[in-house]
Amino acid sequence: MELEEIDKKYVLQTYARNYVHFVKGSNSVLYDEKGRDYIDFGSGIAVCSVGHANPRLARAICDQASKLIHISNLYLIETQALLAKRLAELSGYDVATFFANSGAEANEGAIKMARKYGEVEGEVKRYKIITLEHSFHGRTITALKATGQESMHNYFGPFPDGFVYARDISHVYELIDDHTVAVMVELVQGEGGVQPMDREQMQKLAAELKRRDILLIVDEVQTGIYRTGEVLASNLYEITPDIVTLAKGLGGGVPIGAIMTTHKDILKTGEHGSTFGGNFLSTRAALEVLDILEGHKQSGELDRMLLLFEQRLKAVASRYTHLFEKAVGVGFMRGLRVKEGRDAGEIIGAAFKEGVVVLKAGKNTVRFLPVLTITKEEMELGFERFERALDHL
Repeated sequence: MELEEIDKKYVLQTYARNYVHFVKGSNSVLYDEKGRDYIDFGSGIAVCSVGHANPRLARAICDQASKLIHISNLYLIETQALLAKRLAELSGYDVATFFANSGAEANEGAIKMARKYGEVEGEVKRYKIITLEHSFHGRTITALKATGQESMHNYFGPFPDGFVYARDISHVYELIDDHTVAVMVELVQGEGGVQPMDREQMQKLAAELKRRDILLIVDEVQTGIYRTGEVLASNLYEITPDIVTLAKGLGGGVPIGAIMTTHKDILKTGEHGSTFGGNFLSTRAALEVLDILEGHKQSGELDRMLLLFEQRLKAVASRYTHLFEKAVGVGFMRGLRVKEGRDAGEIIGAAFKEGVVVLKAGKNTVRFLPVLTITKEEMELGFERFERALDHL
């Protein structure tokens, strides 16, 4: 049977797949089974942070797999302890970390932490969590309810209670009441259309929440691990959240999630857990990813490529004003806002035909999430192909 037929017969069809068959990669380049190459401006939806087939990451994974992959969290895991220490040091926050398998799990854990905090801290039980409209926090039942997109709530109720949605940051203040325990935000909404929050507004909100003993949860599943140019988007915004969630780029492709919190004693033994979370393989991979990206940042190369990518994207927006309203985003989390009446999907399809992978975000944004180690040559070739696709529209 052809692979496409096998997939359609035996895999649950929950994705609108493009049935290209990628067989290998090298940094920002993907190759299909016919040998055709594609410049990858999507990096597995912000996951392949150090590129495809990164030799350092591959060696670290192989070395760890030849020793131990998994023993369970009933025993000390050296690489887990070292990774938690490294995340605290790199972020600059006084935090302890719980490791999970994904962003949705990390956000579920953050919600549990907040609910526990609201149960034991204060005179009344606090359980309400405010999130933003157009947010995205995961596909599990609770994380889905935390997601401020009504269309994603169809069919799956009843949901856990206690989530309310603010139109924007300024609306958050109106929704706070005696039962509010936390506000959960993405500093740059990814699935919501590559929409950054206003820095000054976020700083004011963080200060007000601290004053009122309301937790600030920052979902950095997509923005974290140098995606915005800093270790965390929270560092870029110069705020100190109570809880930060991570996943995607942390493992460079190996599944891992993390919940960092300044409230180190909020969960007691037995109140949360994960079978696979933080095992030897995932945490060894994450340590290598952090080593690679820290060096890339310190050398100045990351910032140089971020600036170049921003300039190239803005140039595209300026040249193709009949297609795009403007360039949006931060760091290597960028987008082109498509004009009303134009189809983002058509643009993405045309780009793919020319050998460049871009993604869709929200209703009308072409999203760019390149690998963080992209070279100037890869970047230039990708934009050359992308503009050629636009010329054909």
